[in-house]
Amino acid sequence: MTDLPIPIEPRWPAVLAVLATGGLYLVLPERLTPGPNWLLLGLITALLIPTIMSHRAGNARLSYVLGLCMSGMITLALAWSLGVLIAGLPDKRQPAPELLRSAVALWITNILVFASWYWRLDAGGPFARERRGSHTEGAFLFPQMTIHPKPAWRPGFVDYLFLAFNTSTAFSPTDVPVLSRWAKVLMMVQSSISLGTLAIVAARAINIL
Repeated sequence: MTDLPIPIEPRWPAVLAVLATGGLYLVLPERLTPGPNWLLLGLITALLIPTIMSHRAGNARLSYVLGLCMSGMITLALAWSLGVLIAGLPDKRQPAPELLRSAVALWITNILVFASWYWRLDAGGPFARERRGSHTEGAFLFPQMTIHPKPAWRPGFVDYLFLAFNTSTAFSPTDVPVLSRWAKVLMMVQSSISLGTLAIVAARAINIL
């Protein structure tokens, strides 16, 4: 009996995620963005085009490096925006609706960008996971990795999105144990950003409603 070919993981969920982060910056006031609020989306698009082209051309290394650069750029923009937002809280000049809208946009951005980090880095990234076929080891221990009847299972972007969502809401990975030190560091950074957004910014906005 011939084994069925393992399907290639679709890239469009990851593409939509990074485009959504740029779209979320369009709703932020420009004082919270490094440059015009459309700049991040423009830079993401400029990097996304060669990333997709290199992927289609089979240049996995270039696509991987460009993807890491894109995630790094979004993370720096997120940290900068949150820092500016928190630094302006003592002035009490931000209208409550604007403060809440900015907090929600940055919180969602936090989920999307760290989902991209986990997806790009776990077990060498999507290209390496595809070459191996079956995902039996990595930075995260997904429940499916312990189910023997599913030897060809691999995590997709939605699995990492779920992991990032849980980290931002529960400040823990819930059902997915973390095995790697780099993943633990990233999850601590994500939880810290989420805490700063929810516990500080959102609470301040509710108090001045």
